[in-house]
Amino acid sequence: MLNVLLASAALLSEPTSTAVTVATEPAAMHGTLLSPDGQIRAAAVIIPGSGPTDRNGDSPLGVSAAAYRLLAEALADQGIATLRYDKRGVGQSTAAIVAEDQLTFDISATDARLWLDEALAGTGLSCAWLIGHSEGALVALKAAEDNDPRICGLILVSGAGRRIGDVLREQLSTNLPAALRDAAFAALVELEAGRTTEAPPALAALFRPSVQPYLISWLTLDPARLAASFRGPMMIGQGSTDLQTTLTDAEALYAAQPNAQLTVWEGVNHVLKIAPADRTANSATYADPTLALAPGVAEDIAAFILSPR
Repeated sequence: MLNVLLASAALLSEPTSTAVTVATEPAAMHGTLLSPDGQIRAAAVIIPGSGPTDRNGDSPLGVSAAAYRLLAEALADQGIATLRYDKRGVGQSTAAIVAEDQLTFDISATDARLWLDEALAGTGLSCAWLIGHSEGALVALKAAEDNDPRICGLILVSGAGRRIGDVLREQLSTNLPAALRDAAFAALVELEAGRTTEAPPALAALFRPSVQPYLISWLTLDPARLAASFRGPMMIGQGSTDLQTTLTDAEALYAAQPNAQLTVWEGVNHVLKIAPADRTANSATYADPTLALAPGVAEDIAAFILSPR
């Protein structure tokens, strides 16, 4: 009998998952509001990273770690409701895709603000946190550029702290032969000046004409400047075995906004799992949804959100 009662109590304490949509052009976007059982102590929007990333943090490009779903579930245990969503062109938001030559970074920031509206409507709270992961951290910074009081604060997880042009130059300098490297650098100079350009066919994957409007809108953004101008609470979280962003990025954001809280998770990688620095073993965690979220990640985020101010 006791076991039955305990099982019933566990079921009663399960968070409530609600399918939600926001109206956009050319079609609605879809997401999930996960509300804790009992009182909602705070609310947050989980903003996904780059590429075809869905509401769970997964991607057809080999990522099935379910990091966002696991984070949402852990935050619900702390009384924090979360809204996470499929990006345009992904999952149930497939029909909301925008033509590549019409896509700009501002669209991502506008979408995040639409989901902020939905989070507030769904929870009845006056403000919600933005939790941006990877490229989503920059989206969060851009979405909060006007210091909207409906944004409680920012949680920047595994985000870049440098301009994307600097990051691209660093990557291209080690991955391209000299002639292509010089052509790529010349293209970046033009795009950073707001001008479209021609690039060799070998660089079409990065600099094809249809993607250049997006690159121009992205290259102008300085994460450190945006962090410096934000006046609300900010937490910067970074894993020590992250192979995509590094402590250098986190420290750049922290240097720009020293009022922020910098938290480093030892042995945690980009998908927020415990992983070694070895690239092969680290990458294997990207495809393992059964692997738990690294201890401390959700707890630290929840503690920061719920700390008295």
